[in-house]
Amino acid sequence: QVQVVESGGGLVQPGGSLRLSCAASGSISSIKAMAWYRQAPGKQRELVAGMMWDGRPVYASSAEGRFTVSRDTASNTLYLQMNSLTPEDTAVYYCNADGLGPSATPFDSWGQGTQVTVSS
Repeated sequence: QVQVVESGGGLVQPGGSLRLSCAASGSISSIKAMAWYRQAPGKQRELVAGMMWDGRPVYASSAEGRFTVSRDTASNTLYLQMNSLTPEDTAVYYCNADGLGPSATPFDSWGQGTQVTVSS
């Protein structure tokens, strides 16, 4: 089984920065990709940024140019550096890990989320 735990959220002023962390544990070798999603009140959960295990990053249009996703393979941690934050970035940010199990069965692991609030 794969578990992910998010941290690093908090309250920040517009224009500020936060760095989110997602630590993975369990069957790490089965992970194919990890990603950050977010869900604001009244909105659907949306992809923010992801990192495939071949090193390719993926960004939503709302994040590209402001956010940077990176991976620390030694600690099995995915980071999301968020700069130039706006109130529209306020949401619960979730970490996701996906991959294939022993029988090539896809799995999807989610963390419990970390709150990011951008307000003056």
